[in-house]
Amino acid sequence: MSETTIRPSSELRALDRLVGTWTVTGGAEGTVRYEWMPGGFFLLQHVELTQFGQPITGMEIIGNLRPFGEPAGADVVSRFYDSTGNTLDYVYELDGDTLTIWGGAKGSPAYFRGTFDSDGTTVSGEWVYPGGGGYPSTMTRS
Repeated sequence: MSETTIRPSSELRALDRLVGTWTVTGGAEGTVRYEWMPGGFFLLQHVELTQFGQPITGMEIIGNLRPFGEPAGADVVSRFYDSTGNTLDYVYELDGDTLTIWGGAKGSPAYFRGTFDSDGTTVSGEWVYPGGGGYPSTMTRS
C-alpha cells in the first residue's frame, strides 16, 4: 500500500512572491506582511492600513480549502478578519506577473488586478468595484 503525500498546490506556492513586508499606497495606505504558516499550506497576511480615513487592522488566511475527509479545492481562497468584526472572502489567482484578487467568488465584479515589476519589488494595479468604484493601489517591498 502506497502513501499519498499531500503537498500545497502549485497555485498557492506561486504566492511565495508575496512573502515579506510591503508598503501600500493609493486608496489604502500602510503596511501588509505575508508569511507562511508552518507546513506551507496557508499564507498569512497581517494588515495595518488606513482606507477612506478609517484604520483597518486584520489578518487574512490564504490557501486551498480542504474540508474534513475531502480533497483540496482547486481555487486559492482566503478569509480576511478585521478589528471591526468583518469577515471578507477572496480568491487569489497569479498568472505570470499578474495578480488578481477576486472579492467573493472567482469572476466577481469586485477585484484587484496588479502586475509585479521585473524585479518583484513592486505590484501596481487597482481595486475595481461594481458601478465604477475602486482605487489605484501599489505595494512596494519594504
